[in-house]
Amino acid sequence: MASERHPGDRHPGRLAVQAVRGLSPYVPGKPIRELERELGIHDIVKLASNENPYGPSPRTLSAMRAALDEVWLYPDGGCHELKQGLARHLGVDAACLTLGNGSNDLLVLLAEAFLTPSHSAVYSQYGFAIYPLVTRETGAQAIAVPALGRDSDMPLGHDLAAMAAAIAPHTRLVFIANPNNPTGTWAAPAALKGLLERAAPTTLVVLDEAYFEYGHALGTQDGLPWLAEHPNLVILRTFSKAYGLAGARVGYAISHPEVADVLNRLRPAFNVNSLAQAGALAALADQTHMRSAVSQTLRELSRVEAELRRLGLWTAPSAANFLLLRLAAPAAPVFERLLRRGLIVRPLAGYGLKDCLRISIGLPQHNDRLLAALPQVLAAGAAQAL
Repeated sequence: MASERHPGDRHPGRLAVQAVRGLSPYVPGKPIRELERELGIHDIVKLASNENPYGPSPRTLSAMRAALDEVWLYPDGGCHELKQGLARHLGVDAACLTLGNGSNDLLVLLAEAFLTPSHSAVYSQYGFAIYPLVTRETGAQAIAVPALGRDSDMPLGHDLAAMAAAIAPHTRLVFIANPNNPTGTWAAPAALKGLLERAAPTTLVVLDEAYFEYGHALGTQDGLPWLAEHPNLVILRTFSKAYGLAGARVGYAISHPEVADVLNRLRPAFNVNSLAQAGALAALADQTHMRSAVSQTLRELSRVEAELRRLGLWTAPSAANFLLLRLAAPAAPVFERLLRRGLIVRPLAGYGLKDCLRISIGLPQHNDRLLAALPQVLAAGAAQAL
C-alpha cells in the first residue's frame, strides 16, 4: 500500500522559513554577453555596475596568474597573508579584520550574527538594496528612514538626524553607506560622528565605505580613527571598485576584535579564493595604479556631470564613480532604448526611483558615446509621446 503523502510535499519551497519566502532577490546589472544574445548586437558598453573601467594593475594580474599554479590546493582559509597586508596598510591589528566574498558577504554575516525577529535594523530610504534584504531574511524589523527631500542641500541623501532618532532599544544594526549607492550622495564626517555619538553601545553602526577611495578624495570620512572611541563601529570596504577587482570578490570589515571574532566564527573558511587573495594583496602594494584610476574617474565624473546639466538634465551630487540621473518621465523606456544602442545603464525602479537611471563613469570614449546617444534617445521618446 502506497504511503500517504502530505499535500505540501509537492511544494518543497514552502519548507523555507517565512522570512526568506517573502524576499525579492537582488537583481544585478545585465551582463554584456546576455545582451549580445538577446539583441544580437556587439560593441556593447556597460555603465551599469559601478565597475572600474581601468581595471586592476599589471602587478595584480601577474600575482593572480602566478596563483593559478596552485589552484588545485584549497586557499588559505584564514587569509593570513592578506590580513597581515591589510593590517599594515590600514594601521590596525589583524584581529580587527574579517575577509569576505565581497563586502556583500560581510553584510550577510552581520545580519546573521546580530539580528533576530526580536531586533531591528535602521537604514536610509535609498540606501543599498542589500540592507533590507539581509535584514528581512533574519525576520528582524526593517526600519527605512525617509531620505532628504529633492530640494535639500543633499537631495535624496541620508537624513542622519532622523536615522539617529529611529534607533530603538531593540535596534542592533544601523547601515550607512557613505558615499551612498545608488544616489552617490554623502554626509559630512561631522554628521556621521554625531550619529555615532548618539548610538547606544548595544547598536552596531555599519559604515559602508565601498566607495571610500573616490569619496575620500572629495572630503568624505575615513572612519578608521573613530574605531578606538566607538567599539560599536564596523567599517566595510572592498577591492571591487577602486582596485578594479569586482570579478574576484574581496571585501573586508574592520571592527572591534570582539565583533571580528563573532564574524569570523560565521565566515566560511574558504570564502575568499586563492586568486582573489593574491590579487588583493598585490593591489595593496600598487597604490599608484589605484590612485591614478580614481583620479581619472573623478575627472570624467565632473565632465559627464557638466555635460548632462548642459543638456538640461538633473543629477544628484556624487562622491562616487557614478551619477544618478533624474528624467522628466519614467526611466524604463530610456533604459530600453539605450540597451538597443549597446549602452547598459541601471534603472532604479527597484529603489522607488522610477524616473531615475544610475550611470557608471566609464572610459572617456564610453562616456562620449552615452552623451551622444542620450539626447537622441530622449528626443525619440518625446516624439512618441506626441
